[in-house]
Amino acid sequence: MLAKPLNLVRLLGIVAVAAMMAVGCGGGGGGGGGGGGSITENYDFAGQEYIVGSKEFTEQLVLGNITLLALENAGATVEDQIGLAGSDAVRTALTSGEVDMYWEYLGTGWINILGETGTIPEPAYETVRDRDLEENNIQWLEPAPEENSYAIATNRETADQYGLSTLSDLESFIAENPDEAGLCVGSEFAVRDDGLPGLQEAYGYEFPDVQRIQDGLVYDQVANGDGCNFGSVFTTDGRIANLDLVILEDDQEFFPAFNGALTMRQEVFEENEQIADLFGEISPLLTTEQMQQLNLEVDVNGIPPEEVAETFLRDNGFIG
Repeated sequence: MLAKPLNLVRLLGIVAVAAMMAVGCGGGGGGGGGGGGSITENYDFAGQEYIVGSKEFTEQLVLGNITLLALENAGATVEDQIGLAGSDAVRTALTSGEVDMYWEYLGTGWINILGETGTIPEPAYETVRDRDLEENNIQWLEPAPEENSYAIATNRETADQYGLSTLSDLESFIAENPDEAGLCVGSEFAVRDDGLPGLQEAYGYEFPDVQRIQDGLVYDQVANGDGCNFGSVFTTDGRIANLDLVILEDDQEFFPAFNGALTMRQEVFEENEQIADLFGEISPLLTTEQMQQLNLEVDVNGIPPEEVAETFLRDNGFIG
């Protein structure tokens, strides 16, 4: 008579465990990347080894960590070389084989890598991709919709007081108010052809006082009018909205398209072309608004880039 109750208890326990397992399995398969499932379920990069690099500013740190975590969750072994100093350094590391991949921008590819000037001929992505592949054996994956362009920003007080809304407005402003026209720029923007030298040539004026400081310090300096009312910024930086900075419209369309794309040597790509499928799921979610939020989490809320990257992948169902 005791056997039946015992069997019933065991049966109920088995049913309960089975139900819990079913719930757990169902939760793990939730539509990552717009219904594509988790990285672990859909990709097997076991045996693959990669070295992931990036530049040193916030967005690049986030993108580098997204890349590293995605590859690791696909089963690859990944070495971290995230945070190299400057475009030239990380590009040289890529072409020399010190890193296998990093995120680059179409505008940087067109001007700094391919040596061109002005607007990228349409279709911009295909133009840069085909040239770099043919000339340098570098593969560009499909770019993200985010466009991290350079821009010139000012604080709200200066914009309202002088009625500034475009970069062309600065010509008369500088002539009439040279003492108020201080400009803070990052070291790379100060010398790039698609930075300050090209900008001043295109618009036909020069800032009377230019200070070179770290890119990350520009935002607060401009917001406070502390030595500069104007500064070079990245359009996906979350501090622009947080500090109520005003982006001056590039009304002469000097700055080229700066959509980000994962780049790698062609030999790396050919060893595992599924890498394009993996990042083909991730890249479309990296909109300008999404990158602004991710960058804000780091720069304003103080969350480490690797944690921000992990949260992004987890929230979108790519990792469990």
